[in-house]
Amino acid sequence: MIRCSMSYPRTAGKKFDLEYYKNHHMPLVKNLLPPVKVEIDAGIPNYQGEPSPYFAIGHMIFESMEQLVANYGAATQELHADIPNYTDIEPVIQISEIIEI
Repeated sequence: MIRCSMSYPRTAGKKFDLEYYKNHHMPLVKNLLPPVKVEIDAGIPNYQGEPSPYFAIGHMIFESMEQLVANYGAATQELHADIPNYTDIEPVIQISEIIEI
C-alpha cells in the first residue's frame, strides 16, 4: 500500500479553509484519482494550547504506486487549479510505503 500525504504547514499570514478542503477539494481528489481511502488530519492545539505545526494533512491511500500514477497525470492540472480556493500554502508532499507491524 502507498500513502500520499499533502501537509500544509501553519505559517503566519497564510490561509487554509478546512471546510472547503474537506467538502470540495478532497471529493474532487476521490473522483479524479480514486484512491482506496482518503483521510484528513485537522491540526488542533496541543495539551498546552499551542497551535499544531500543520493546518491539515491530507492522506490518500493507494493499492500501489502504479494506481497512484495511473490517473495522476490527467488529474494534476485540475487538482492544482483548485488549491488557491482553499489555501495560499505550498503543500509538502510525502509518498510513503505503508508498512504494517
